[in-house]
Amino acid sequence: MKVLLILGSFVVPMIMVIMQNKWSKFRLIFNLIAILAALTFGNMLSLAIYQILHDNTVFMTNIHGILLNPFFLLTGAYLGVYLVYTITLNIFQDVSSKLF
Repeated sequence: MKVLLILGSFVVPMIMVIMQNKWSKFRLIFNLIAILAALTFGNMLSLAIYQILHDNTVFMTNIHGILLNPFFLLTGAYLGVYLVYTITLNIFQDVSSKLF
């Protein structure tokens, strides 16, 4: 499982780069998904922290309970992959602008 997670962090962004090169609308789709993921991720985290502070239950186990939420994990995973995708795009654009 660990190998799949590590390979996925390399392979998925490369697939995203290839897809957006083949069809430019994928770039817009990836960006929109990233915005939704960032909003979901941030709102879930802030609401969880607010609830813990409101209830005066500031324990490590309480704050780590957010990690059990599949939507939190999914949005965080997409943001990680999207970050690598964005950095890869920037590198390719820099290299192609210097070559041509």
